[in-house]
Amino acid sequence: MVLPKHYQDIKQQTEVSGFTMASDLKTGTLLRTLAASKPKGAFLEIGTGTGLSTAWILDGMDAASRLISIDHDPAFLSIARQFLASDNRLTLELADGKSWLLNRYQQRATKQTMFDFIFADSWHGKYFLLEEALALLNPHGLYIIDDMLPQPNWPEGHDKKVSGLLNKLEENPFLAITVLDWSTGIVIATKK
Repeated sequence: MVLPKHYQDIKQQTEVSGFTMASDLKTGTLLRTLAASKPKGAFLEIGTGTGLSTAWILDGMDAASRLISIDHDPAFLSIARQFLASDNRLTLELADGKSWLLNRYQQRATKQTMFDFIFADSWHGKYFLLEEALALLNPHGLYIIDDMLPQPNWPEGHDKKVSGLLNKLEENPFLAITVLDWSTGIVIATKK
């Protein structure tokens, strides 16, 4: 398997940092493949972490695409910056997910605030402010989440949050969704 540029360096620094919430290889390859389906796309990653999934998304994007990736943790974001900030397609933002999403949601009247691809890999945009995140998705855009299958680091009662989220997505009349019992549990949705 061909790994993204800097993947091994980021992975090594991720292990040193103690960050345990990084997306796995299968999720990464899927993100790369889905990113490749959106030429000249506007991409959003909510939850950069250390940048492992960011590297996969960038690896699938074409030269005309742009990715905004946000995270609230400066220590983890610094790892992503160290290895990925030189890519001119990428904007890394140190931001609280709630504030960032609410601000973007309020500005959504312009095309520049909408996205063709959203990878929601944090609580905001997934368990909180789901409707606001989906409102930022262009028609035919992809909304992707992972960790829908039981994980060892889930807090007690998290399974109820997951089933509630899946129900909301399945009941949304504006989405076509697929729930994959694969990798860590993936959901891919597209706006009709």
